[in-house]
Amino acid sequence: MKTIALSPSAHLDGFCRDNLPPVETWPDLDPHDLALDYPDRLNCAAELLDAAVAAGHGARRCLLSPTGTWTYAELLATANRVARVLTERYRIVPGNRVLLRGPNTPWLVACWFAVLKAGAVAVPTMPLLRAGELRTVCELARVWLALCDHRSLDDLIGAGIDGLTVVPYGSDSPADLTALAAARPADFATVETSADDVALLGFTSGTTGRPKATMHFHRDLLAIADTFSRHVLKPRADDLFVGTPPIAFTFGLGGLVIFPLRAGAATLLLERATPDQLAGHIAAHRVTVCFTAPTGYRAMLEAPGAAERLGSLRRCVSAGEHLPAATWQAFHEATGLRIIDGIGATEMLHIFISAADQDIRPGATGRAVPGYQARVVDERGEPVPDGTPGRLAVRGPTGCRYLSDDRQRNYVRDGWNITGDTYVRDADGYFWYRARTDDMIISAGYNIAGPEVEEALLAHPDVVDCGVVGLPDERRGQLVTAYVVLRAGVAPDAATTRALQDFVKQRIAPYKYPRAVRFTDRLPRTPSGKLQRFRLREGVAP
Repeated sequence: MKTIALSPSAHLDGFCRDNLPPVETWPDLDPHDLALDYPDRLNCAAELLDAAVAAGHGARRCLLSPTGTWTYAELLATANRVARVLTERYRIVPGNRVLLRGPNTPWLVACWFAVLKAGAVAVPTMPLLRAGELRTVCELARVWLALCDHRSLDDLIGAGIDGLTVVPYGSDSPADLTALAAARPADFATVETSADDVALLGFTSGTTGRPKATMHFHRDLLAIADTFSRHVLKPRADDLFVGTPPIAFTFGLGGLVIFPLRAGAATLLLERATPDQLAGHIAAHRVTVCFTAPTGYRAMLEAPGAAERLGSLRRCVSAGEHLPAATWQAFHEATGLRIIDGIGATEMLHIFISAADQDIRPGATGRAVPGYQARVVDERGEPVPDGTPGRLAVRGPTGCRYLSDDRQRNYVRDGWNITGDTYVRDADGYFWYRARTDDMIISAGYNIAGPEVEEALLAHPDVVDCGVVGLPDERRGQLVTAYVVLRAGVAPDAATTRALQDFVKQRIAPYKYPRAVRFTDRLPRTPSGKLQRFRLREGVAP
């Protein structure tokens, strides 16, 4: 029987520790080949921010936006003031969960640090989530306080969540968090949490469409910086980071907050940017490190003068979907840059297979990041010979812990995290992506659960039946494609397509809508009624 000894918790609200999955279902968490020895009492916010200021880096630039710059000292002072508001006005205690909602701005980062400094648990959410999705997050995480950008209030207020207090930030209202924080002192006694206390609940959508909350400890947030970032990315203190993923994604949280601050570097935060705008910001601010999806790198090449606009970059990181060799080669030929590909997962927090510089083999994801082990296994969990496709299994210093969810036993098998990806490993230890092994669609870096889109479509009165899959697409990796059976009398035309797409955008996050809609008389199903998605992926509908 597996036993795990956790450090005594500092949480007064024991919800997270009480709802950890059974220990026997945890993955093995040994940091293979690395000594990641963190003290028992550890608050990652203090380690990332307070320690930097104490070391004399307070005057260094930390967070940039198109309209201004915050130093490390200014971020620390703002986070401390917000932490005082949380604890003094709203009586937040260690272990409470606090929802964060807003685009990538310095204030969102300050709120994230404030929550952790107060010993609470951050629950970041994308501003694109709709009322029903937000309601589910709050129910699962038992959230009663939310900090929300004043421009993103409508869906959160409209969700009608019982007992939820919503505090806006960024407006001119005297009740706004910015005003409340400005009236507080700039010092705060950071809670000495346990290294094993939950710091972050990261939500991911499963193949059933019902979100799962992944539970990450304070030490986990440092571990991703001390593995992938330190040994593969190798940032420098004079780097300036930029990227497109929301901080609510763990890819964005690592690449735009944890990695730069762990290195004493700075990050440029953009609320949203097209690839062309991203390239413009890179040129204007002399950015050196970029995080985005393959589609972003491909699109940046299409604008005139790409090589000159991207000339300040020294590091490019791609994740969220497979990076095709052709995209890698085209970018390299145009810029001389070697894109660092990687695969990560919300369950694992960040990237665990990657390669950089001369170790890169275009088309391969890379090798196991120092600190992690990876292998390819069959359905029984047994390793398969090199060159044989199978399921990717990973373990290391981070791993899957779902919040009170029976699907824990599906993701973790015999101490290994089974990511749901099909890979081939070659004789040199490089991993080559083949496909997803579940019904998750990965499109332009977003994970989209087909059944969730189906549920939204089926709520439309004109839809009798539907199936949603991802079909190969050169630009987006996969294209969210809906096969739809309409009620009698409804025309299967462009107007109906647009109406269904708009309907989905209003019910769930807009990026999940089906970009292709194909009408059919019926869907392929088994005698028991189960949808045969493999036939839809083959482009076959009866």
